[in-house]
This record gives sequence, structure tokens and C-alpha cells, in this order.
Amino acid sequence: KIFGPFTLKQFIYALGGMSVGFIMWVFLPKFLAIIVGLPIVVFGLALAFYKVNNRPFIDVITNMVSYSSQPRLYLWKKVERKKATSAQQTLPAKIPGINLPKTGKSRLDDLAWSLDVKEEFKNRN
Repeated sequence: KIFGPFTLKQFIYALGGMSVGFIMWVFLPKFLAIIVGLPIVVFGLALAFYKVNNRPFIDVITNMVSYSSQPRLYLWKKVERKKATSAQQTLPAKIPGINLPKTGKSRLDDLAWSLDVKEEFKNRN
């Protein structure tokens, strides 16, 4: 609590919204200042005091922008992938000093292989 009952963030959000509203009230015609400035003042006050599901409104806005701007992966929409060229299909030569067990056809063989690799990694480090 920095400024009376407000935290620093609350004070900055509220002061910012109200100062933009005041500047619009002074420099714009009153009718236009109310139409344009009122949503800005309300947004600043919402950032300062409004909570959604007990989380600050700024977190909700941040999550909304983040979700809207990120690409989505739809599993039911198959994307055709480019086929690997012959250079990519060739397997790398066996690296000397690393003894990797071969994977089997069953799940149990795969688990045993992963444990062998983990033990081999621990022994080398």
C-alpha cells in the first residue's frame, strides 16, 4: 500500500486513465470528450480495481492478447508435410564410443531401451 489504500499499480492505472480523460475533457468538445474519454477512464479504473475470478483484470487482458496472437494446432486438420529428401533419409553413421541398444517391436522393449540409454548417460557423466 503506497498511496493510501491503493498499491502502486492501482494508483498508476487509475491515475493514467483519469488523466487521459481529463486531457480529453480540456482539449476536446465536451460531447466528444465524454464519448471518447469515458471508455478510457473506465478501462483504467477496471485495470486498477476489477477482478475476474479473483485475478487482476490486467492478467485477463494479457492472457487474451497472448491467446489471440499465438498460432493454434488443430489435430483434426491434417497438414501435409514435405517428404524428406534422400539426404535427410540417410541414417547417420554410428558414432564411436556410444553403444545404443536397438528398439524392439513391443512397448516393453522400448521401455527397456530407454532405461538402458538413461543408465548409459549416467555412467558417462
